Amino acid sequence: MFNLILLLAAALPTIVVHAPHADVSLEVARTESQREQGLMNRTQLAPHTGMIFVFDGDGPVAFWMKNTLVPLDMVFIGADGVVRRVYANVAVVSPALPDEAIPREAGEAKFVIELSSGEAAHDGIVAGAKLDLRGVPPSQP
Repeated sequence: MFNLILLLAAALPTIVVHAPHADVSLEVARTESQREQGLMNRTQLAPHTGMIFVFDGDGPVAFWMKNTLVPLDMVFIGADGVVRRVYANVAVVSPALPDEAIPREAGEAKFVIELSSGEAAHDGIVAGAKLDLRGVPPSQP
């Protein structure tokens, strides 16, 4: 199973997004199944790396943090590239936690970026910042 997860992760395209204080390398999750898998079951993220989730439209999105094994920063971004909200240090939840008790993070977004906890602030990604997302491929069915 672990090897399958690594193969799926390796199959995702990556892009570089220029943040105010650093470039971040992001795997692109643009299909429903890629977005559902996200960063589940990963035990670490290298500095300045993460995942960008691409949605069809700019609207309400929610993330369920089941099997997320590393603390994350979650960045909700509008279609115009402006950061709307940063959830900093989204904690890891116990695998024993019942599904109905697992927290959800929600907001309005066209894109959501997940980075290691503390990375968003370190890279200057704060509410109101504008990111150049022109190279992000569109979502797919």
